[in-house]
Amino acid sequence: MTTIDFSPLYRSTVGFDRMASLLDSAAQLNQNSSGYPPYNIEKLAENQYSITLAVAGFEDAELDITTERGVLTVSGKKGTGDVEREYLHQGIATRNFERKFQLADHVEVTGANLANGLLTIELVKEVPEALKPKKINIGSGKPALKAAG
Repeated sequence: MTTIDFSPLYRSTVGFDRMASLLDSAAQLNQNSSGYPPYNIEKLAENQYSITLAVAGFEDAELDITTERGVLTVSGKKGTGDVEREYLHQGIATRNFERKFQLADHVEVTGANLANGLLTIELVKEVPEALKPKKINIGSGKPALKAAG
């Protein structure tokens, strides 16, 4: 496992320590990933995204989507099935999986849809009004005096 030294960054910045830990955890998630199932991440609009996973052979009851502390986890667990099959070739993977995605601040899952073997998860970034930039008007004239009481 490769580690990146962020100490030069800390000498000239303030408050970016979380970014370093995010990069480390992303590298660790990438190394632990098996590549299954394949997925796409799309930017649909300024603050809208979607993640599409190829989950052929899975039914919606066999899939689980959760978010906790900024991590989206998608997992699939195939049932044992009652039918015993004898495959001559099995190229469609239907093994259990767990895939994690690190979400940025204020990114929320708004929905999910399973169609034609593709699981699409819709996400939106909604910055709270209190955190949006505000324009501060500069007053002119004399400052208002408070009445003495």
